[in-house]
Amino acid sequence: MKRPHVVFFDAVGTLFGVRGSVGQVYRDIARKHGVEVDATVIDRAFYETFKASPPCTFPGADVLEVPQLEQQWWNTIAQQTFDRAEVLNKFEDFSSFFSDLYLHFETAKPWMIYPDTIPTLQKLRSLNIPLGVLSNFDSRLYKVLRALDLADFFDSVTISTEVGVAKPDPKIFAIALAKHQCEPANAWHVGDSLQEDYQAAISAGLRGVLLDR
Repeated sequence: MKRPHVVFFDAVGTLFGVRGSVGQVYRDIARKHGVEVDATVIDRAFYETFKASPPCTFPGADVLEVPQLEQQWWNTIAQQTFDRAEVLNKFEDFSSFFSDLYLHFETAKPWMIYPDTIPTLQKLRSLNIPLGVLSNFDSRLYKVLRALDLADFFDSVTISTEVGVAKPDPKIFAIALAKHQCEPANAWHVGDSLQEDYQAAISAGLRGVLLDR
């Protein structure tokens, strides 16, 4: 197997995941705002909403506008999720709830690092192979990587909201590769999504590695 010049990793579901479930996190914070809802109901509503939503990308947007656009995008996801769960009207102040929810996900609290993550990154680092994150996450990812003590492993971070295009579009891979001045054939991409990581990487000319968790 040819030694890669760079290895890219997806973020959520690959390096780290939600502790418990999205529904449990949403439920716990909703409860603090006086709203009771079943976590399994929220999980189902969230994934239905997320799947039906457009990509979290803002092509042509000024870089200074991106954080606000990201927050607006997620506010819509949250509102539609609780609307599907039929409890949106129970919030006295949804904006206050959403602010707490949004800030919570930029801390280490809702996330767990998978047991194989750090040993894998340490091994690749010991071989002097540059590493990058290539994710459809938003700019909170920088804070999450720091909070989880993962940031120092990576030489580059490429996220969809900043570059205006999301996986599986090959353009996001090209942007990440350019940061390392690397040809696609010399790079690997590791991720947990068959379509957005494995198949997308192969289509972009990289070696795709599917991580089946």
